[in-house]
Parts: sequence; structure tokens; C-alpha cells
Amino acid sequence: MKINFKKLIIIIVLTIIIGSFFSFFVSMDIYKELVKPKLSPPAFIFPIAWIIIYILMSISLYLVTDSKYNNFDYYMIYLIQLLVNSLWTFLFFGLKYYLFSFFWILLLIILVLFMSYLYYRKNKISFYLLIPYILWLCFAAYLNLQIYLLN
Repeated sequence: MKINFKKLIIIIVLTIIIGSFFSFFVSMDIYKELVKPKLSPPAFIFPIAWIIIYILMSISLYLVTDSKYNNFDYYMIYLIQLLVNSLWTFLFFGLKYYLFSFFWILLLIILVLFMSYLYYRKNKISFYLLIPYILWLCFAAYLNLQIYLLN
């Protein structure tokens, strides 16, 4: 399979821009002030984890859309879950709606599980690339709920 690097780079760049869009407009300094659960990573881990996850997500999308077939459904579920993901940052850090953010992240998990199912049917590797994302979202949901309960 020949790799279309231009398409892959465009997907990666757009994923990072859309996924981190709201982080440019809200202060995440509040994370330092919050009471966090014991199982909470240092703040510097989050951007590193997200960059890795965004790259894996992008490769996953690339793999399921690298054909001549109609890819509309694959692009739409990807874009919808990415927008929901991006909005979580605004809800949690910008508006400080911790409980609502928890339910929002549950919605995101459902969307990503649905996306994973669709991707699995077409390309199993694309599904496997989404597993770290699913695990990270589950961990983020745990952190979100604990922060709500502790604050």
C-alpha cells in the first residue's frame, strides 16, 4: 500500500488544530488549584498524551478512508467525536461545569466506541489504533468525576 503523505499530514494537522482548539482560549491553570484524586498524573503529561492520541486517531482515519469508496460516514463520525472532544475542554476549564463535563465525556466515549465499531468493520488496524484513545477517555472520565466529587 502506497502512503499518501500529504493526505496523512493534513489529517494529523487538522486533528490537532480541531482537537486542541479550545485549549487556546481557556486557561488550564485551574488544574493546579483543583483537589485531584491520588491517581492523577502531573499536568505536563496531558499534552504529550493528547499529541500521541491525535496522531494515532489520524492514522486510524487515514486507514479507513484510503480507498475509492464513499468515506462520508467515516469522516462524519470522526469530525463529530473530535468536536465533542474539543468542546469538553471549554466545558471543563472554561465554564468549570465539572459534572456536566463528566456526562459530556461519557457521550464522547459512546461516540468513540461507535466510531471504533465502524472502523473495525473496514480495517482492524484502524480499530486497534483507537484503543489508547478509548482507554485515555475512560481514565479522563474517572479524573473528571473525581474532580467534581472532590471540589
